[in-house]
Amino acid sequence: MIVRTLDECRDSERRVASETWESVRMLLKDDKMGFSFHITTIFENTETHIHYKNHLESVYCMSGEGEIEVVGGKTYPIKPGTLYILDQHDEHYLRAYKDKEMVMACVFNPPITGKETHDENGVYPLVD
Repeated sequence: MIVRTLDECRDSERRVASETWESVRMLLKDDKMGFSFHITTIFENTETHIHYKNHLESVYCMSGEGEIEVVGGKTYPIKPGTLYILDQHDEHYLRAYKDKEMVMACVFNPPITGKETHDENGVYPLVD
């Protein structure tokens, strides 16, 4: 059994941050569960370009407000209780509104190792 708290993960190397987001990676590839689980904060009044070419992701909004814009497609509002699933490696822009920092629960398949950050194209590398 694996038991971890958000606070202990936040105070460790499992916390990775950029200018627009912070991700606390609570479950990683080396845990051998077949997926990874993160609590990610999207900072208020920011936009992040993301394109997971190597991963599928499900994201559940726990708090905050914003939107996801699929490149070449629709824009969807995000608020607490919204789940979106990037089942087609959807290239997108994720935006948190002013004064509306978003806290999201995220699941990745395949799992990430923990140190990944988005490259210049919004992609996480696939690590064997």
